[in-house]
Amino acid sequence: MKQLNKFIITTLMSCTLFITSCNKYLDVEPDNRTSINSIDKVAQLVGTAYPGYDYLSFAESASDNVEDKGPGVGSSVDTRDRPYAWEDQLSSGTNTPINYWNGCYSAIAAANQALEAIENENFDESVLQYKGEALVARAYAHHMLAIFFAKNYEIGGANDSPGIPYVTTPGKTVFGNFTRGTVKSTYENIVKDLEEGLKYVSDLNYKVPKYHFTESAAHAFAARLYMFLGEWDKVVDHATLAAPGGDFLNNIRPTNSTFKEMTGDEFRASFTKSDVRSTLLLANSYSTWTYNETARYGFGDRISSMFTGPHVTGGVLDNKVLSYGAPHYTTYKWLYYFFYTGPGIGYPYIMQPLLTLDETLLNRVEAYAELGQYDNAVADLNTFYSQKIRNYTPSLHALTLNKINDFYGTTNVKEALIEAALQAKKAEFVQEGIRWFDIVRKNIRVVHNIIDATGLETDIVLEPNDLRRVFQLPEEVGLAGIELNPR
Repeated sequence: MKQLNKFIITTLMSCTLFITSCNKYLDVEPDNRTSINSIDKVAQLVGTAYPGYDYLSFAESASDNVEDKGPGVGSSVDTRDRPYAWEDQLSSGTNTPINYWNGCYSAIAAANQALEAIENENFDESVLQYKGEALVARAYAHHMLAIFFAKNYEIGGANDSPGIPYVTTPGKTVFGNFTRGTVKSTYENIVKDLEEGLKYVSDLNYKVPKYHFTESAAHAFAARLYMFLGEWDKVVDHATLAAPGGDFLNNIRPTNSTFKEMTGDEFRASFTKSDVRSTLLLANSYSTWTYNETARYGFGDRISSMFTGPHVTGGVLDNKVLSYGAPHYTTYKWLYYFFYTGPGIGYPYIMQPLLTLDETLLNRVEAYAELGQYDNAVADLNTFYSQKIRNYTPSLHALTLNKINDFYGTTNVKEALIEAALQAKKAEFVQEGIRWFDIVRKNIRVVHNIIDATGLETDIVLEPNDLRRVFQLPEEVGLAGIELNPR
């Protein structure tokens, strides 16, 4: 990984075919590519067009799903400590923003090389499925980069601040002429790729479909993307298409039934399997995110109260929440695997759900609220909570507009419904990094507590206009003349 850390800028270029390691990626000249002369080779290449690293540590630690447990209570972990204080991480080690930047551009490079081969070779129409997958994967990786490394898209705004380099062709040299464009142009390119890719995506010919952008996964991504753009009708349409037959009830996470009956170990072994119906897209991510569940900044007593305290339904969430001894808690979602590169050495990795029907359903709730379709929004919330509340009983736990308004202390129906959707996601996706997406998108103010050596507790705050809401680009991209984010 040393070469990758030294030459981060090369992740903007085309990757050598069939990436087996970061070192091999940089050990060859960019034009020394394997010939992609069959549809099978295209399919294999497109299968690598997904980020091989995760955003979990920095996205979760920067969010309001973590807390300071106190000095001496938990251990120091740099990849949690710095995001918690919204400090830049300059290294490209595991779990860092720069590492994720690298992973996204490596995925984009694979997509671009596949698309070039499809364009240049005389393949039959069966290759179009992989063209669609490559285009949607390229759009997805660029969108994830935009979420973390550019200012939020402002609905109705100019969006003329710097975006992220949108790379659509394989590089021919190590250092190329790249510009960040604007947030507006970045999102225009993402939409263009997505809409073109949606014409061709298919569920056919995949041994494990959930490792690929199938039709359902592509529509779920589209629903998420249009949330950022404020195109609410499209959110509803794509979210509905993401669920098999439009059925969310029988396909979201079975939290208060199947999952509830599992032991902690059984749940951890099952949660990220491809046969979980709610999971639409899985990725193999090199990560050590939850290796240390007793970190000082993490899932503590205050956050755990979401699963025990007052709830909008009047019930209690039935999510798995396990403890290593208060104040150290875990959702126990992540089972680690190990890829051996030699005797006793190798890389830890997890299978990470990137898109789920649970998120998609809650995105539709917000879209319905924005469209003034309040009854539909309430119906979706009731569908969601019927699978989440312990001993769910409709007569006790079903939501109504009045019940939601009373809980949030407002008469603004739209705002109450949106808050209900946001809070549902906040709890459902603890330790999955999803909360940061909503913090960015909705300009949510984040407060972190800090406890000093004497026990004095104060707060640090990330305001909606704080420059630190945008993660810093690798310093090395300055070699290509790309401007860094202001600080």
